[in-house]
Amino acid sequence: MFNASDLPQTIPVFPLPGALLLPRARMPLHIFEPRYLAMIEDAMKTPERLIGMIQPNGSRGLHLIGCAGRLTGFSETEDGRYMITLTGVSRFRTLSEVDGFAPYRRFNVNWSGFERDLGKTESDFDLDRAALLDLLSRYFIDQGLSTDWDAMKDAEDELLINSLSMLCPFPPEDKQALLEAPTLAYRRETLVTLIEFALRGGNDEMLQ
Repeated sequence: MFNASDLPQTIPVFPLPGALLLPRARMPLHIFEPRYLAMIEDAMKTPERLIGMIQPNGSRGLHLIGCAGRLTGFSETEDGRYMITLTGVSRFRTLSEVDGFAPYRRFNVNWSGFERDLGKTESDFDLDRAALLDLLSRYFIDQGLSTDWDAMKDAEDELLINSLSMLCPFPPEDKQALLEAPTLAYRRETLVTLIEFALRGGNDEMLQ
């Protein structure tokens, strides 16, 4: 587990639309672009092994808030691609881009305001699991998705809510809303709103 003092002030960032990483959650990634292969190799040489996942923001570049993950899994294919796993550590706010010779982007970042990301697993005391699973069942049928319902019934609050936030096929702007949720309960409320919106035949408009 990281302490706030362990977190570097500059990290490499990986802009990837629709890819949501949350603290303490795991994200598998398939890396094949040369610049990101270099990013992985450089990150592996640092003690923290952190990479910042962040959403592109149209013509405005990148969203201000992303989530850093630690490289906790790594394998290389015969043709030189990397299969990695990132484990979410903490959200961050970008400050300024760092100029340099690296082929990927690097930013000075601020970790303040996200101290709960470095703490213990969160609980959602107002979670109505039966109601959420019923809503999910209708959503998964509507989207043609499948899942391990027994595992969902037994999962801890944080694992359940964060896994669904990462896996459900929401538009990038809605993924960003889930990322920026200040608490687990607020994220669950946002998740439910997005699912209900989709079931009503909503389009890809950004959540207001």
